[in-house]
Amino acid sequence: MTTGDPTRLPRRHRRRGGRVALALGVGATLVVLAVGAVVAVPLLLPPGPRPLFQLPVPCGETWQLGTYPGHDDYDVDMYPTRGEAWGRPVLASYAGKVTEAGINGSLGERTPDNPDGARGRGGGYWVKIDHGGRWETQYLHLLEPPLVEVGQRVAQGDQIGRVGSTGNSGAPHLHYEQRQGWEKVETHFDGVPSGITHDDREYTVRRESNNCPPGRR
Repeated sequence: MTTGDPTRLPRRHRRRGGRVALALGVGATLVVLAVGAVVAVPLLLPPGPRPLFQLPVPCGETWQLGTYPGHDDYDVDMYPTRGEAWGRPVLASYAGKVTEAGINGSLGERTPDNPDGARGRGGGYWVKIDHGGRWETQYLHLLEPPLVEVGQRVAQGDQIGRVGSTGNSGAPHLHYEQRQGWEKVETHFDGVPSGITHDDREYTVRRESNNCPPGRR
């Protein structure tokens, strides 16, 4: 017949249980630290070489790139030099993986049929693409929901949307950014700096797209 409290273990068993718990605790801590190290190391690595970005518009088209005071350094607004801006194709500047595809802020009411409608907030319909090596591009104020989805891989030149004026936009155009390690940098196209740097004044440049199918570059 057993006597005493059956829930109480002999001291040697309690001590062993404590050692086991301690060992499990240390093991769990090491696992967490290891996982944290795996996550942190890529964030600490310097960005890789700049991809050979192309203008995010069809091959051979000439577009005006501009900025203005308060636009923010390195932000680029793009307008076609010929024809209507509404609905023009927006292409991926380089191959990568879509990380954002939806609404940034609010859409507003500006459409081709109502170009003077109320403005929205932020970037409206937008897309962000991760190109690897901590390089990203962003495409804002698209006309309608993007033609790509989060997680989708795109090739350079794939159409991702159409030019519009959603969000905080005064007229149809493409707002475009290149980011290196989450910091905006001067955009380069076909290996050449765009010339859009600081927003201390309003100015524009013109560039021709070399975002062409293979064999036409």
